[in-house]
Amino acid sequence: MRRALGQEVAMPQVRREFINFDGGLDTETPPLRLNSVADHPGSGFCYEAQNFEPDINGGYSRIEGYERFDGQLKPSDAIYTTLEVTITGSVIVGDTVVGVTSAATGVVIALGAADAYLVLTKVTGIFNASETLNVSASPEATTTAAPVVGGAPTPILDAQYFNLASDEYRTDIAIVPGSGNILGVWLHGNVVYAFRNNAGATAAVMHKSTSAGWVAVALNNEILFTVGAGDIDEGDTLTQTGTTATILRVVITSGSLATSDAAGKLIIGAVTSGPYASGAATTTGAGTLTLTGAETALTLAAGGRYEFVNANFGGGINTQRMYGCDGVNRAFEFDGTVYVPIDTGMTTDTPEHIHFHKNYLFLSFISSVQHSAIGDPYVWSAIFGAGELAMGDLVSGFMSQPGSELGGSLQITTKNKVSILYGSGTSDWNLVTYTEDLGAFEYTLQKMEKTLFLDDIGVTMMQTAQTFGNFASASISQRIKSFINAQRSLVVGSCLIRDKNQYRIFFSTGYVLIVTISNGKLRGMMPALFNDPATCVSHGEMTDGSQAAFFGSSTGMVYQQEKGTSFDGDAIEAYIFIAFNFPGGQRMRNRFRHASFEVRGFGYTEFSFSYDIDYSTTLISQPGSVTKQVNLAALNWDTFTWDAFIWDGVTLTPEEASLDGTGENISLKLATSGDYFFPIRFSGVTLTYTPRRLMR
Repeated sequence: MRRALGQEVAMPQVRREFINFDGGLDTETPPLRLNSVADHPGSGFCYEAQNFEPDINGGYSRIEGYERFDGQLKPSDAIYTTLEVTITGSVIVGDTVVGVTSAATGVVIALGAADAYLVLTKVTGIFNASETLNVSASPEATTTAAPVVGGAPTPILDAQYFNLASDEYRTDIAIVPGSGNILGVWLHGNVVYAFRNNAGATAAVMHKSTSAGWVAVALNNEILFTVGAGDIDEGDTLTQTGTTATILRVVITSGSLATSDAAGKLIIGAVTSGPYASGAATTTGAGTLTLTGAETALTLAAGGRYEFVNANFGGGINTQRMYGCDGVNRAFEFDGTVYVPIDTGMTTDTPEHIHFHKNYLFLSFISSVQHSAIGDPYVWSAIFGAGELAMGDLVSGFMSQPGSELGGSLQITTKNKVSILYGSGTSDWNLVTYTEDLGAFEYTLQKMEKTLFLDDIGVTMMQTAQTFGNFASASISQRIKSFINAQRSLVVGSCLIRDKNQYRIFFSTGYVLIVTISNGKLRGMMPALFNDPATCVSHGEMTDGSQAAFFGSSTGMVYQQEKGTSFDGDAIEAYIFIAFNFPGGQRMRNRFRHASFEVRGFGYTEFSFSYDIDYSTTLISQPGSVTKQVNLAALNWDTFTWDAFIWDGVTLTPEEASLDGTGENISLKLATSGDYFFPIRFSGVTLTYTPRRLMR
């Protein structure tokens, strides 16, 4: 066919298509299916991903870091100071400089260009604008200006200096003393508690976080009594002849002091002129009782895996206490000061799982579920309202549920079954088998908008429903089935990151599956790979309402999640490979021209970008990668000083990249690796391309 003389040639029209980054990882669905109109046109799923998370607001964000924790100043809270100087002697990184006039001190973490300024952290006092600086009592430099908090001349230096300051604080934070794995970690009353075997692995020790690091908690002593009468109160002195001790807790398991037939035990402090013996004793509150024998020092058998719950049986503002069990010791109560073992009467009194429901304390013993008397975690007699439920399978956990219109219910899971306990107490408990097709791995039950847990078939979400049984459930991890199959038997725990609507499952390999839920619907799942595999995990709420999540490790270190820009000082290696997209439809060859990414963040970062065409075929030349530097520095209007900042407070920006190649489809690859890069979110990309022809 010939073109008539003077006839214009129609040029191919340049088109644009936006790909919304959403859905998370999908290792199972073929690319053509992902791009089908009926399923997910313009697919923003990933076919490979690591250390990115589905953002609740859409897009994929590189995860935040984690850092070691012991109660001392956190690495992420470190600040740095720049101090202009003239160096007259020798100042090196690691030196502590002392102002001769001001007596201010600081640790040198870097020297500025041409040694024109020092970068300091751990600064005490305020350096003068013109004074001699000593190092080890020797004059080595002179200040030439007043110190500036922060003050790096460029965004990248600001990020690097902050990272160096964090590293300096990191060296102060120590492991929990002892040996082996962290057996449990828990937040109660703004204090973190960690359990670990002692150095000889002969006993477990409870430690608490303090401003000076981990400190072992004294468990004190217990002593049994009968025929208790009168006033026996906490703070009283227990006296028997010349033997004395302070009563820290009164535990009555039967009878009453008012009727002079109380029986139970006392938790007492250090014993003077002991030990006690069987026989009569008195208290300073005019109480009388009969001791059944000598006091016993409270200790914890080594090993176990701790599980905890915070509960308030007293109903007051300050009566919330921490309850725990570990499978090798008795359950316990702890209020931050007094440790109280809980005696259930079981021959082998070593419960594995614990829960607080409708003012009862629930414990599991292999396949038996038992609960205390209502409102009293110390009483485990059926006469006073305690009870037992036989589950017929290994109990793996509990979770309270909204239940029916008659009131809340308790989900009890075993390895192969889910049951629901309806009712308000022993008078009307009704245990109903919900399904024998589902079960839950231990330590994976969590409640966010809905209840989530890991089962053999994958991640399951349960919710209340207007259907028979009042519940509905569904597996939500079909898109990552191969990942689940490889990791499920290695699960060690789970937690919630409530600020991000995330459920996280931890595996002994170091992998962490991040599940983001938004308005009750799955936003996506993506894996992270931590350098320090977890041995136990927990999350909790501080008294100011802020959230905190922790995990323990095999090295004895406790780490706090969502802190800092690194994996405790190591680089975070993160990447997402977006599924192959077919702009204009399948079997259409396109000339790819340009990509515009929408990125968001709050600090300096870098990322590399590359792409593959036509399923990464080797028949055509695939492009290399390019590195992008992104300065997303948020400006705090109520804290900055005029002339003390040098870059704009931009948090959202497009990042442009050229494309060059022709093919049926394209996969975009984004990666970042560093220990000082702030998290970055990729919301999506606009592709510019020119359609060429249908493939033959």
